[in-house]
Amino acid sequence: MMENDFLNYRDPLTGVIFILTLVFLASFITYTLSIYKEKVARKEYRKLLKRFELGNLKEEDYIHLYSTYNLPFDSIILLASSFIHKGKYDKAISVYLTLLEHVKEPVKKQELLELLGSAYFKSGMLQRSKDIYLKILKFSPRHKLALKSLLLIYESLKEYHKVEDVLESLEELEEDTYKEKVYLQAQLIINDPFLNYEKKAVELLKQYEKDQQIQRLVVGYLTKYNKTILWENITHFDVLNIIDILWYLDFDDIDWDAVNASKNLKEIYSAKGFIADITQSKSFELQTLISVRNSPIKSDIDLNFEFICTKCKKNHPVYESRCPHCHTPLSFKVEPKLGKPTVSLASLV
Repeated sequence: MMENDFLNYRDPLTGVIFILTLVFLASFITYTLSIYKEKVARKEYRKLLKRFELGNLKEEDYIHLYSTYNLPFDSIILLASSFIHKGKYDKAISVYLTLLEHVKEPVKKQELLELLGSAYFKSGMLQRSKDIYLKILKFSPRHKLALKSLLLIYESLKEYHKVEDVLESLEELEEDTYKEKVYLQAQLIINDPFLNYEKKAVELLKQYEKDQQIQRLVVGYLTKYNKTILWENITHFDVLNIIDILWYLDFDDIDWDAVNASKNLKEIYSAKGFIADITQSKSFELQTLISVRNSPIKSDIDLNFEFICTKCKKNHPVYESRCPHCHTPLSFKVEPKLGKPTVSLASLV
């Protein structure tokens, strides 16, 4: 009997079952522990996310998520970028700087440097932003984003001669820089410390003859510094594309001889109520205002303006020589619209 039991114990099938049982138990215990650890990790993670939603997530929390819970790098960047959208640039900068100390991969380091340079730029720390992009270009000389960002920084710092160097680099990378060069040439004239106001006006008009894309820069400059030359050359400009500038001129700043020689100008100033020479206009907005001016019923309706970027199609309430959304220069087109009276000096820039 004991011999039979011994033989049963040595049965291979029994041994296999025993081993499988041990493997199952080990797997079950391991699985249970992993579930428990994951549950604890998720609980801590939810706590961190709750802190994030309340705006209290600190820089070390990001590193904790990245190094301890293996939260994907892109997810951390997405979370940190919310600070940028909220205008909390200092917090975003702190996160990027802290992550830079822990990230080892060159690709991720470069991405962080790009984000850091952008955050510095948006926060107004132009010198720091410039240093970051120059550092990127030191290791990646053909980095288009860094070059284009440097172009904006040099422009903001009024270092226009450095912009020329950047444009040359972009040309070598087969980027279309024609419009940027036209814009740059006008800015070089406007900001030339060795030219007086009259000489600048003459040079700008010469540049305008070569390329009419700079019309608003020229008219804006003349409106500020030399209205006499503006009116002497008014026939060279498309007045409907600078209607907002002309609209906000004071009565005494207008050359009425020039106005009487132009149907479009007479329409504009009849709609403004300065004169009553015109009763019809092809422009719906001007025609409406002319009719209101000629009506015995008083109304406070007036002409307002918005500016649409011809590149990205975004609207902007004031004119800027470079679109703040897509950064394209000389891309805004003026669109008149009826509304309540407003006073805008920004359109003269």
